[in-house]
Amino acid sequence: MKARSVWPVATIKAIAPAKVNLTLHVTGQRDDGYHTLDSLVIFADVADQLGATAAPDLRISVSGPFSTGIPTDHTNLMMRAAEALRSVRGVSQGAALTLEKHLPHAAGIGSGSSDAAVTLAMLAELWGVAPLPSTAPEVLALGADLPVCLRAPQPTRMSGIGDTLTAVTKLPECALVLVRPPVEVSTAAVFKALADKNGTPMDPLRDGLDYDGFARWLAAQRNDLRTPAEKIAPTVSEAIAKLKSLPAVSVAGMSGSGATCFGLVKDMATARQVARIVQVSQMNWWVAPAAVL
Repeated sequence: MKARSVWPVATIKAIAPAKVNLTLHVTGQRDDGYHTLDSLVIFADVADQLGATAAPDLRISVSGPFSTGIPTDHTNLMMRAAEALRSVRGVSQGAALTLEKHLPHAAGIGSGSSDAAVTLAMLAELWGVAPLPSTAPEVLALGADLPVCLRAPQPTRMSGIGDTLTAVTKLPECALVLVRPPVEVSTAAVFKALADKNGTPMDPLRDGLDYDGFARWLAAQRNDLRTPAEKIAPTVSEAIAKLKSLPAVSVAGMSGSGATCFGLVKDMATARQVARIVQVSQMNWWVAPAAVL
């Protein structure tokens, strides 16, 4: 393919929302080692801030409260996404990427994957090329969460190894309180510690559920990674217990492989009240009220 040299747009800015696994059922493990999942994924309005400006080379600068530890070389997932798009679409130009990191990383809310997915969209526009579809092998090679993050902010049922995506019914009005104790949980370590890797799938999610019906449905589902995560990081148990102790929280659970936990509440006003209570009692925890997108 002939390399392109186009500069249709000078600068693009976007947000990369938090990805929250409200459920995560581990349903098996393939011969190649990949685990199969069944998960309800939603997106919340707490987000990283991203930018892309036309440049002759490809580079990234990182700032923000959670910038510590984020690489700025080719190992950065945004840089890997940019290189993948540039290679597939034959682009010769580069981009100066910026990442203002407001979401904790290694926290089970897919912030790196969300950043990479938004990078793919921004650079497709910046370079004037077709975006990569979620089914592209280059997308899945960037991580199991990339395909679903490309669908943000649409709530999605994610199954298989993250490659089977199904739209779900419109969820009732609700909000979340996200809580992350100051601990990192290794996804690999959590999966290694998982005792039962052949769980049942999620229950069907019926159309037209009101808030109470949705809360009852969610309370009956699982995150199969929660138990091994709690053994590795007991503060996950503390965070869930704290959320469950508050009457306004209908359901409390853990997102992804942790350590971020969530409390489901009726609306943003309630989310703000609950977040204040949690933050006052645990000043060193990251706490964020979040609207469901």
